[in-house]
Amino acid sequence: MITELHTKRLLLRKMKVSDSPSLFRIWSDPDVTKFMNISNFTDENQAKDMIELLDELAQENKAMRYSIIELESNEIIGSCGFNSIDFENAKVEIGYDLAKSFWGKGYATEAISVLLDYAFTFLELNRIEAKVEPENINSIKLLQKLNFAFEGTLRQAEKSNGKFIDLNLYSKLKTD
Repeated sequence: MITELHTKRLLLRKMKVSDSPSLFRIWSDPDVTKFMNISNFTDENQAKDMIELLDELAQENKAMRYSIIELESNEIIGSCGFNSIDFENAKVEIGYDLAKSFWGKGYATEAISVLLDYAFTFLELNRIEAKVEPENINSIKLLQKLNFAFEGTLRQAEKSNGKFIDLNLYSKLKTD
């Protein structure tokens, strides 16, 4: 798997343990983690542990997560990647997060666009999925902008903070 992807304003680079201070700052913000399947982090070691777990999954070709680096400032502004890769069925689930100070500036659209291109062109996948809480309006708008199709609501599909939550399922096919 390619460890770096480039856009006009961003570098997506495979996460490293040395990214943990920057990612901890992002993942400790309750506004950022509100719709993620994690609670906001309270200790930098949680970020380090998460990166190590994601690295293990990447070595097994089960996941791949990138740190999003803004080229102008050379600052890590978020992360994105493939949460679960299913090569047998040529599909993947994507996930993404961005530091609050970078919301609304087109960075997520730019990062996810290059991720989609990589998945369809180089990994030769057929389907990309995203699962989003119905209240996560910003994420839904991003997926709509990228022409993902809404497929329906997975009722009480996951547990979050001890409660079962619904997830909206969106997908994009190579032929879309």
